[in-house]
Amino acid sequence: MSKFGELIDVEIPVLLDFFTEWDETSKAMHAVLRDVAAALGDKARVIKIDVDKNKELSEALRVKGLPTLIIYKNGEMKWRQTGEQDANSIINVVQKYV
Repeated sequence: MSKFGELIDVEIPVLLDFFTEWDETSKAMHAVLRDVAAALGDKARVIKIDVDKNKELSEALRVKGLPTLIIYKNGEMKWRQTGEQDANSIINVVQKYV
């Protein structure tokens, strides 16, 4: 968990994508998040977190539905959404915190 603290306690927005390999909606979001990361460049970070490999973190953050997207900035949760999103919507939300 201390690694997680270091990951989110940064000046730029960090978009976390909680997913699993077996969830079709999560898989569909991979391409969307690639586009988001490309559009934002170094203004934000996009980090994918496999729920099956990070059960403790997922439970601590009460991740129930997939995919769950969470934005942190300076260690503070700024936004959270569960379900499929399009790239432009995600980019617009992240840019509010840049």
